[in-house]
Amino acid sequence: MKRSRYMLLSLAWLAGRVCAATDPSFQLTATWKDLDAYFPGQLGNGYISTLTAPRGTEGNLAYMVAFMDYAKGDVSRPAAIPGWTGIDYSTGPSHAGQFWLNQVDLNAAHFQDYHQTLDMHDGVLTTSYRYIDGRKSTAIKVATLVSQASPHLAATQLSMTPDFDGEVELSFAFDLWAPHQPRFALAQLDGAQMQEAVAANNLKLQPIPPATPDRAPLWYHGDTHVLESDGDTRSLTLWLNGHAEQGARMAAAAAVSLPQGMHAESVRLQRDAYRLALDIRIDVRKGHTYTFTKYVAISRDHWGGDAQQDLALATAARAGGYDSLLANQQAAWHALWQSDIVIEGDPKAQQIVHSDLYYLLSNVTPDTAWPIGACGMTPGYTGHIFWDSDSWVFPALLLLHPERAKSLVTFRAATLAQAEQRARARGLRGAMYPWEADPDNGSSQTPHFAQLLDEHEIHVNADIAIAQWQYYLATRDRDWLVQHGWPVIRAVADFWASRATYVAATQRYEIEHVTSVDEDYSDVPNDTFTNALARKALEIAAQAAAVVGEPPDPHWETVAKGLYLPFSAQQARYLDFDPSVAHDIDSWSGSSLPMLSLPSLDLPMPPDVRRHDYAYAMEPIEHLHRDPNSMGIAPLSIAASTAGDSTAADAWFERNITAHVLKPPFNVRTETASNNTGYFLTASGGLLQNILYGFTGLRIAQQGLVQAYRPMLPAHWTGLTLKHIAFGGEHYDIELKRGANGDVTLTRTAL
Repeated sequence: MKRSRYMLLSLAWLAGRVCAATDPSFQLTATWKDLDAYFPGQLGNGYISTLTAPRGTEGNLAYMVAFMDYAKGDVSRPAAIPGWTGIDYSTGPSHAGQFWLNQVDLNAAHFQDYHQTLDMHDGVLTTSYRYIDGRKSTAIKVATLVSQASPHLAATQLSMTPDFDGEVELSFAFDLWAPHQPRFALAQLDGAQMQEAVAANNLKLQPIPPATPDRAPLWYHGDTHVLESDGDTRSLTLWLNGHAEQGARMAAAAAVSLPQGMHAESVRLQRDAYRLALDIRIDVRKGHTYTFTKYVAISRDHWGGDAQQDLALATAARAGGYDSLLANQQAAWHALWQSDIVIEGDPKAQQIVHSDLYYLLSNVTPDTAWPIGACGMTPGYTGHIFWDSDSWVFPALLLLHPERAKSLVTFRAATLAQAEQRARARGLRGAMYPWEADPDNGSSQTPHFAQLLDEHEIHVNADIAIAQWQYYLATRDRDWLVQHGWPVIRAVADFWASRATYVAATQRYEIEHVTSVDEDYSDVPNDTFTNALARKALEIAAQAAAVVGEPPDPHWETVAKGLYLPFSAQQARYLDFDPSVAHDIDSWSGSSLPMLSLPSLDLPMPPDVRRHDYAYAMEPIEHLHRDPNSMGIAPLSIAASTAGDSTAADAWFERNITAHVLKPPFNVRTETASNNTGYFLTASGGLLQNILYGFTGLRIAQQGLVQAYRPMLPAHWTGLTLKHIAFGGEHYDIELKRGANGDVTLTRTAL
C-alpha cells in the first residue's frame, strides 16, 4: 500500500512536469515574421546574463552581477564581459567566396523554416532553421542556457544536419568587445553640456526601433580589459583573465565537445584583440546529424576564482555532458516555478505574469548582498540601484521567493557605511542613501546633471527602511534583523529625525527642499509621499527596537507624531505637497497620490478619503486621454483596488498588459511604449504587486499577512492562485474564487 501511494505521487509529479513543460504560458516564440521587430530576450541566473539574437549562434553582449566599470570622469556602469554564446559555421569555400553563418544577411534567401522559442519553464532558448549557403543546405538546431543549478556555468549546443558531403568549419569563440566610444564624463557634465556632447558626436537621444532605448548614447556598456588569454587545441579549451575598467577582476573559460567518435581535420587557435576562438575543420556526410557543445564557466572577484578554476569547472561540465547540465537546469527552474501566480480564464495575462516573473528570477541572486538595477543586468539606467529595488521589485519577490528578496535588502545593510558617510558630510545624523547607488559598493553614482535628485529625492531612505522591516515581518528572522535590518532601520530613523525641521508657528515638523516622487516638482516643501514614508520609517524603528531589545530614541516618536501631511479638509483628500506650491505642471503622473496606496506604505486613511484621492488622480489622466508610463499604471490599479473600485482596477491592469510596453517576441517590458528602455524590472515588479497585494487585498503587517481590503478578480478571470507563498516560515496556497453571486472569496491552504 505504501509503495502504491509513492508510485501515485511520483506519477502525479511527472504529470505535473509534463503539463508545465507544455504549458503555452511558459513559451515565447519567434517566427520569421517577428524578426523585423525582434527585441532581444534575456537568459540569466542572477549572476550572469546574456541577450538573445535571432540565429541563436551569435556572440552576444553579456554581463555579470555588479561587475562595474569605473572610468575616470564617468559614472559607474555595467562592464560587458566577453561574449560567450557564439558558435559560427561555414560550409566551406565556394566560387563566390567563403561565408559564415553569423555574418550573412538574415533573409529568406539564407534562412528557411525559422523558429525560436524561449522556454521560461526550463530557462532554455532553442532556435531551429534551414541555413542555405549557395547550393548547400544545413538544418540547424541551437540551444543555449545559463545554469540556475550551477550558477558559474552556461552552455550553447549546436546540432547540424548537412544535405551534402564535404568539409565544413566551426568557430567556438569568446568575443572581446572593443572599448565603447564615445564616452561621456557624466560625473562632471551638467544637463546642457551633456546634450551638447551627445549632439557633437552626431548622436540622438531618441529611440531607434526596434530595440534601442532613447538614452542609448548615455546608457552604453562599460569595458572589460582582457589581461591574458590562451587556449589548447588538443583539449579544445579556451580561457581568459580580465578586469573591468578601474574595477573588479573576472575570468572565463570554455571547453568544447565534438560528436562522439569525430576526429577534427584541423584545430586552430585564433587570438587577437577582438576574438579568442578555436576554429575547427571537420568532414561531414549528407543526412548525418552532428552535435557540438560549448561549456562555459565565468567568475568574478568575490564570486568564484580565476581562469584555471573556471577551466576546471567547464571541463568537468563537459565530462558530465549536456544532458546532465540540462536536467539540472530544468530541475532548478522547475523548483523555482513551484512558487507561482496561476490565473484561470486569461491565457494572455498568465503568459505575461510568467514572463515578468521569469525576468525577475533571471536577474536576482539568492541569499547574497547583491541588488538589482532597474533594468537588471543590462546597461539600462547604467545598472544603478534606485528605490525601484526596495519598493517595486522587492515586494514582488518577498512572498514568492524570499531568498531572492533577501539579497536586495541585505545590499542596503552591506552599504550602510557609505550612506552614513553621506549623512555626516551634510551635517545630518544616521544614513542618507544615494539616489543612484553603485551595485557593488553602494557609492553614489548619480550623473552630475541629476545631482538635484541625489540631494533631494530623499524618500529613497524611507523606502529602504520599510523594505528591511517588511522582510523581517514576512520571515520573522530575528537574527537577520539584529545583524542586518536593525542597523539600517535605526540609521534611517536618525536621518529623518535630523532632516525634519520643527516649525514653532504651526507646532509641527516639516521636511523642506525635496524632490517629489513626481520629479517635475524638484524643490518643494512637505511632499506628502515623502513625509508619509518618513513617518512610517520612524514608527517602524520603534517597533524594530522592541524586537531586538534596544531602547528607541524618544525623538523618533516625537517627529513621527508631529510630521505634517498636507491635507485638504474641504476636498477631504490629501494634497500632493504643501499647498504653497501650485500643482500646475503637466507631469508624467498627474498626481502622486496613488503612491500612498503602494503596499509597502499603504497610508491609513478613511475610505472616503481614499476614494477622493483616487478620483483626483484620475482627473488629469482622463482629461488628457493618456496612459501614464508602465511604472505609473501599477499604483493606479492598486489604488483603485483599495478604493473598492474593482472595475477600474481591472481596467488599469488590462492597460498594463496592452499598453505596448511588452516588446515582441519575448515580452521584454519597457519603461514606456515609446522609449524602448527595456528589461524594465521596476514595472515587472509593479504588475506583479497588482496581483499579490492589489487583487488579493493582502498586506504584510505585524499581525501577519492580513486581509486589509476586499479581494477582487478581473471580470474575465475565473480564479487566481498564489502557489507556495512563503510567510513566517510556513508555506501556503492562497486562492481567489468567484462565487455564484459574484462575490470573490479568499482561502488559504497550509502546505
